[in-house]
Amino acid sequence: MSNLFAGPHLWILLIVILLLFGAAKLPALAKSMGQSARIFRGEMKAMKTDDATVASAAADAPVAEPTASAPADPTAGAGGVDTPKP
Repeated sequence: MSNLFAGPHLWILLIVILLLFGAAKLPALAKSMGQSARIFRGEMKAMKTDDATVASAAADAPVAEPTASAPADPTAGAGGVDTPKP
């Protein structure tokens, strides 16, 4: 199987795009796609810096030791079944 974007395939694809969108709309479409790509890259950079600050904050935070908690209902028997009171 040959490359789809080589030779006449590329020209046919460009002609179909030109027919679908029209020559007047192509510059606006390209501008919109460029702005979207720029926004996406900016958000990706922001996510990386947020991850880096969270990771450094997590490394600096002291580790808390888990403690055992008391049962919610001390009158409840084993298995959560109430035992009759005398």
